[in-house]
Amino acid sequence: MRFEIYLETKIIDYSSGLPNRILVNMSYQRTIIVTGGTVGLGYYTALEIAKAHPEYLVVVSSRTDREHAADAINKTLGQRNTVYIPLDLSNLQKVRAYAEDWAAKSYPPIQALVFNAGLQFPGGLTKTVDGLESTFAINHVGHALLFHLLCLYLAPKARVVITSSGTHDPDQISGGMPKPKYISAEVLAHPTAATATDPGRKRYVESKLANVLWGYALGRRLQERVPERGITVTSFDPGLMPGTGLAREANAFEKFLWMRVLPKLIPLIRALIFSNVHRPQESAVALARLVIGADVEGESGKYFEGMKVIKSSKDSYDVAKQDDLWMWTVGYLAKGDGERERFEQFK
Repeated sequence: MRFEIYLETKIIDYSSGLPNRILVNMSYQRTIIVTGGTVGLGYYTALEIAKAHPEYLVVVSSRTDREHAADAINKTLGQRNTVYIPLDLSNLQKVRAYAEDWAAKSYPPIQALVFNAGLQFPGGLTKTVDGLESTFAINHVGHALLFHLLCLYLAPKARVVITSSGTHDPDQISGGMPKPKYISAEVLAHPTAATATDPGRKRYVESKLANVLWGYALGRRLQERVPERGITVTSFDPGLMPGTGLAREANAFEKFLWMRVLPKLIPLIRALIFSNVHRPQESAVALARLVIGADVEGESGKYFEGMKVIKSSKDSYDVAKQDDLWMWTVGYLAKGDGERERFEQFK
């Protein structure tokens, strides 16, 4: 089945700097949404998907699109199936507005949600407009709300793919990152006096552990409550990827190392320190496989490092921790009993 839709697309006239709106006729079978899809891993993943499936509408969603990613992908491929829709995961009202706009338009069913966006805040404690610790809010809470609000629009056998990190596992080599310690979702969301001074990188690795915990909790509940929908959930470690936008909140020296020096040392790091270091273009091939690959269809509740299934951290398999995160997330996000029931029953 094909869906004829009209998307209101913003075209920028760079000579005047003024936006002009036009209606573009598009005909697609399915939609794939990639958060953080305008730069780095997300950009190259969207490019891989759009190239493999010109019959899909590929939506790249980030807070901004300074590099005009959708236009660049379309130009590279000679296609028109990639569009940019703004999404600010740090603001739950804006996440809801994104979903409301989606519901108001006749987009094709969603074949995959690629929850790839993520940030580090290496400095002191920062909070969102909602009062949540920023790393946890962006890397987990905003994505969870987006899933629940868009769940109704998922196609049969849709896929949810979550970009986590090997740094969530204290038993893996993590490039000097702190070891995560999951106390509770409430403590991650609203740090206590004992955790408020934790370094930003510790908050990051704990948010990546939350990604895996939530992926397992979500996959288990989907299988228990709506097995007929065939929705699968996987988590993904892209490896260390110097040069991506992950360090954009770091100080000037750290950004220089991350953006200018380390990308040139990838072969050396891979040979001498650990193998799981890649350019974004390389990790994108592995991530795109989880999104559209026929060989992983039906795979759920698994953790991938690149192309292979591996064990995630010991804590990630702790069902009590999975359930704590799940119950806090639904309880915090749901507005009233009706929405809570919808979130729990995937309606």
